[in-house]
Amino acid sequence: MDDHLTTSLALNVDNAFPDFVDATQHRLYAGLRMLVGDDAEDVAQETYLRAYRSLQQYPPSRIRQLELRPWLWTIALNATRNRRRTNARRPLVLVDQLPDTPDHRAEPIDEALVAAIRSLPHAQGAAVVLHYVLGHTYAEVALILDRPEGTVKSDASRALATLRTKGLET
Repeated sequence: MDDHLTTSLALNVDNAFPDFVDATQHRLYAGLRMLVGDDAEDVAQETYLRAYRSLQQYPPSRIRQLELRPWLWTIALNATRNRRRTNARRPLVLVDQLPDTPDHRAEPIDEALVAAIRSLPHAQGAAVVLHYVLGHTYAEVALILDRPEGTVKSDASRALATLRTKGLET
C-alpha cells in the first residue's frame, strides 16, 4: 500500500491525497477513538489537514521516502497532545452525552477498556493502541512515538499490567 501511495503522492499530492485518506482513515479514526474518544473526528481532521499541508511542502524525493502509516500517526499523536493541552487550559463544560452516530465500519468499543486506556500515561496508552489494537510493529510504534523500541516495549508491558490489574485487556 505505502509504496503505491508514496509514488502517487510524489507525482501529484492533490490527485493522490483522497486515495491516501481512503486507505488510512478507518484505522486512524478507530485508534483515535481509543485515545481521545469523542474528539477523534476533530483530531483526525486536524491530522489530515497537517499531513496535506506538509506533503504540499515536501519535494517528491522526500515523499517517496516516507513510511506513510508511521508518519501519519506521528502527526496524529502530536495533534492529540495539542488537543489535550488546549482542553486542559479550558474550563470543563458538562453537556448531556449525545449518542454516537452509527458507523457500519466501526467495531463495537468496550467503553471500560477505552476509559482505562485513556487513564494511562500518554506514551503507554499510545503504545497499547498502536501495537495491540492497530497492529503496528514495535519498530513502527517506536518511529511514531520517537522513542527507543525497548522503551516502547516497556510502555506497552506496563500498560498491559495496569489494564490486567483493572480486570481488562486489549
